[in-house]
Amino acid sequence: MQQSIKPKKPFNVTLYLLIIPVLLWLVLLIVLPHLDLLISSFQIENDNGDKVFSLDNYIAFFKEEIYWLTFVKTAAYAIGVTALAFIVTFPIAFYLTKVISKKNAAFFILLLLIPLWVGELVTVYGWMVLLGDHGIINHFLMAIGLIDEPINMLYTDFSMILGLLYMSMLFMVVPVMSTLESLDDSLIEAASDLGASKWTIFRTIIIPYSMPGIVSGAIIVFMLVIGDYLAPNILGGKSSLWFTEQIYNKFLTTFNWNEGAAFGFLLLMLSSGIIWLVLKLSGQKLDRVGS
Repeated sequence: MQQSIKPKKPFNVTLYLLIIPVLLWLVLLIVLPHLDLLISSFQIENDNGDKVFSLDNYIAFFKEEIYWLTFVKTAAYAIGVTALAFIVTFPIAFYLTKVISKKNAAFFILLLLIPLWVGELVTVYGWMVLLGDHGIINHFLMAIGLIDEPINMLYTDFSMILGLLYMSMLFMVVPVMSTLESLDDSLIEAASDLGASKWTIFRTIIIPYSMPGIVSGAIIVFMLVIGDYLAPNILGGKSSLWFTEQIYNKFLTTFNWNEGAAFGFLLLMLSSGIIWLVLKLSGQKLDRVGS
């Protein structure tokens, strides 16, 4: 019996021309610099000025209490801001996808995009104008007689969390909205007709269905917050030390690039471990979350 010969697929030149710039960008600007930093994190200079392999850069992190306490604080605050972002934005996402018309929703989405237009630095200084001792909020509260003297809101953990939350909200709204848009309204109507309460519908239908979008948004927000530098440094002040500030100080203040590289990879391992734990606890897979 004669076997059928399958025709060979033509060589797609366009596909490879499009892939090559992406691969070059990934290899030259991401993979190679990170490999170089990884190697540097395991090196120290001996008395002769030669670089030798050592774990001292990582051991220094655990020896100094300020390092690992800031490390834990940064992770805890990043998780807290991510949770707040979900609490604040989920009602917004549900309202924009299931309550108002698409025309009006497009207008409100446009308003949500404004912080991205002005940039993070301008946004941070905008919050300084609002929260300062002589800022708009204190001036308004004193004008209506609620307070007699300005409330210290700036350069605190409160102002830092507020700034981080404001700048990361959009990255939680968009993934949740994209998931909720595909939710069939008839499921909610059927559950309501069968006597289910609003809380039951929310807990058993809406949340499980939108879980891929929630996890996707949580990962993005968490990574943005834990790696942020401007908001903790400017809005938080000296009392709100962030781990990225310590990495910055190692690289550009003390010029200890080897120890700075070690601290950077410790932050990378921490964030990756937390993301892995979230995926396990939520029962989501990375390929489904990213789609």
